[in-house]
Amino acid sequence: MDLLISDVTKQRLGQAKRVVVLTGAGISAASGIPTFRGENGLWTKLAPQELASFEGFYRNTAVVSEWYKHRRDIIEVCQPNAAHTTLVELEKLVAEFTLITQNIDGLHQRAGSQDVIELHGTIMQNYCTRCNRQYSVAEFAQIYNRSSNHVPRCFCGGIVRPNVVWFGESLPVAAYERAYKASMQAEVFLAIGTSAQVRPAADLPMIAKEQGAYLIEINIVKTVLTPHADLFLEGAADKILPQFNREYQSLLANV
Repeated sequence: MDLLISDVTKQRLGQAKRVVVLTGAGISAASGIPTFRGENGLWTKLAPQELASFEGFYRNTAVVSEWYKHRRDIIEVCQPNAAHTTLVELEKLVAEFTLITQNIDGLHQRAGSQDVIELHGTIMQNYCTRCNRQYSVAEFAQIYNRSSNHVPRCFCGGIVRPNVVWFGESLPVAAYERAYKASMQAEVFLAIGTSAQVRPAADLPMIAKEQGAYLIEINIVKTVLTPHADLFLEGAADKILPQFNREYQSLLANV
């Protein structure tokens, strides 16, 4: 497969010392983890405000806790796909490489990425809303299984929730500041498998673009970001990224 990378693209890639990657749910689709939007997305079946907001969690704690437990069970048996492993290889080719993700599945780390900026938290951690005690998946399972009503409670009596960012909540300040700084300094920015609809994460590609970065989008469908991309590669990330990486390696070998 030939990606038909233009001479301009080759020049920008060959010169780039700072590469930033932003990933969304689309990169994990090939691992068997459902996306949220799109034809078969989770949000076409379930109301986001009921399952991904503190208000929904407060009203229906048992239902939301059960849903996140079910998602964790799915994620635990899923494996990183070729897109995840390719980014590990790509990191080795660049002087300054920053990987930012909107995903909460931890598959980048399991693939071998060492320093991942998780903008929306991680489903593999939980914490008490009263005393802030942290719970691993195994610890959460213990308190969940002993609850009679599927409402997980901390030893202090507080309710234990997933360590994820819900609608209406702010992103972790340190994580977003790192992501923002990297985007401002990026020479090449790749947006992979993201709907580009959830702000402020969705702002990062355009922040990079406005500062002069070469913007590449990889997605199975066009998004609101596509008209602004310097290069749009249409297709699944696990198919496109390995080929992109091979062409990038060949390009660097001839620079």
